Amino acid sequence: MALYRRLSRTSRVFQWHPRPSVAALYSSRDQTNPSPTDPHSLLINPFQSSSSDHYIPNSNLKKSLTYYYSPHSSRIELLGYRQVLHFSTFANSEEEKKNEQQKHSWIDTYLPQRIRPYAHLARLDKPIGTWLLAWPCMWSIALAATPGSLPDVKMMTLFGCGALLLRGAGCTVNDLLDRDIDTKVERTRSRPVASGVLTPFQGLCFLGFQLLLGLGILLQLNNFSRILGASSLLLVFSYPLMKRFTFWPQAYLGLTFNWGALLGWAAIKGSIDPAVVLPLYASGVFWTLVYDTIYAHQDKEDDLKVGVKSTALRFGDSTKEWISGFGLACISSLALSGINADIGWPYYAFLTAASGQLAWQIWTVDLSSRADCNRKFVSNKWFGAFVFGGVLFGRLL
Repeated sequence: MALYRRLSRTSRVFQWHPRPSVAALYSSRDQTNPSPTDPHSLLINPFQSSSSDHYIPNSNLKKSLTYYYSPHSSRIELLGYRQVLHFSTFANSEEEKKNEQQKHSWIDTYLPQRIRPYAHLARLDKPIGTWLLAWPCMWSIALAATPGSLPDVKMMTLFGCGALLLRGAGCTVNDLLDRDIDTKVERTRSRPVASGVLTPFQGLCFLGFQLLLGLGILLQLNNFSRILGASSLLLVFSYPLMKRFTFWPQAYLGLTFNWGALLGWAAIKGSIDPAVVLPLYASGVFWTLVYDTIYAHQDKEDDLKVGVKSTALRFGDSTKEWISGFGLACISSLALSGINADIGWPYYAFLTAASGQLAWQIWTVDLSSRADCNRKFVSNKWFGAFVFGGVLFGRLL
C-alpha cells in the first residue's frame, strides 16, 4: 500500500497539464515593469528554488508551472517559455546596447594611445561638425567666383583646414566650460575632460595649439579677412555659456558657425557685398536653428535635470512648426542671395533639391527618438552639398 501511494505521487510529476492562456500568465500586479527581486514577479529567475509558502497568484499557473522533485522534496517554480524568451530577449538587447556604446572608433584603432584623448576632444571621429562649419565658407567662396570659372581651390583648401581646426577648438572650449554639466548628461559624460582622462590644464594647452595652427591659416588671407576672422573668436568663446542664460543658444550657434559665409566672400573680394553676403549669412543661421534644434532633442530630458536651456525645451511640442518656419526662411534667404548675385538657373534647381531634403528632415524626424534625431542631424551634410552644387554649376553655366 505504501509502495502504491509512492508510485501515485511520483506519477503526478509527469502528468500533463494544459498550457495556460497568455492572460493566465499574468497576475493583477504590475505587468509592464515587473521587479526581478519580487517573488511574485514573472521575471523571477526560472531556476530559483522557493519554499512551499511562496504564493502563485493563479491556480492554473500554479498547476501548470509547478512540479515536485521527490528525492529532495523541494518545489521549483518554472516560467512559461514565453516569459523565459522575454527575459532572454531583454538581456540580449541590454547587452547589445552596452556593446554598441563600447564600440571603438578609428581613433582608438589607429592613433597612438597618448594622442587619442586629444583626438576625441577635437571630435575628429565625428566629422559632421566640420562639414556644417565648412559648407557656408564653400558657398561664399563659390559665389564670389567669376562667372564661367571654378572657385579658388587653394582658398577652399585653406578654409577646409580652418573649419577642422576651428571646430576642434570650439569643442575644446565647450568641454572645458561645460565639464561639470557634461558629467550629468548621459551622452557627454564620457568626454575626455568630463571623464577625467584629460585635466583642464591639458585641455587648455591643446586649445592653444589649435588656435596657433588656426592663426597660421588666417595669416594667409588679406588684411580685411584677418580682422573679420579674428572677430569670430568672441562668438566661439562665448557660445558655450549661452545655454545657461537663454533658450536660444542654437541661434547664437548659428551666428558662430556661419561666420564663414562672410569670411569666404571677403577672402576673395577683399570686402563684403551686403546684398549677397548678408542673406547668405542669414540663411545659414536659419539652417542652424533647424538642425541644432533637432540635435538638442537628444538631450532634452538631461537638460531639464541639469537646468540648461535650448530651443528644444522652448518649442516643446511645437518644434516642427517652428523649424518649418526656419526652413522656409533659410530657403528664401538662399534664393534672395542667388538673385542678388545674378547666378544661373542651375542654382535654383539644386536649391529645390535642397528644399526637399530639408522638408524630409522636418516631416519625418521622430523627436522622441535620440537615434533618429541624430540621423537627421547628420544628414545635413547633404543639404550643404546640394546648395554648394547649385552655386558651383550656377556660376559655371
